[in-house]
Amino acid sequence: MNRFAKTFTALPEHIDELGHVNNAVWLQWVQDIATAHWSAGAAPEHVERFVWVVTRHEIDYRGNVGLGETVAAETWIPNPPKGAQFDRCVEFRDAAGKRLVAVKSTWAMLDKASGRLVRVPAEVAAPFMP
Repeated sequence: MNRFAKTFTALPEHIDELGHVNNAVWLQWVQDIATAHWSAGAAPEHVERFVWVVTRHEIDYRGNVGLGETVAAETWIPNPPKGAQFDRCVEFRDAAGKRLVAVKSTWAMLDKASGRLVRVPAEVAAPFMP
């Protein structure tokens, strides 16, 4: 399950004073699709044991959507983890397929019980690798 897709629709609470989706909402959607991907692809025991936190976001905004418009989001992990971290890519496209927002985030894995960073085990990474 290397690639994962989800659709988002711009609701009234997502719209800013410029009449389109606020930048903070795009980040919330990044977290939403990342969390959904983890929940869908990870073994239940891994979901119970580990949690992910973001350490960095790089975002390119090339367009936007207004109230009621829908975007198709796709996420994937392009490379194996390095220690406790890996990069995740997310792209949002409009109905015509135009890429509106592209995000590259670095996530770090924590052990839920201790709250400490842990190296990503191969069996945890395997379902998400290309």
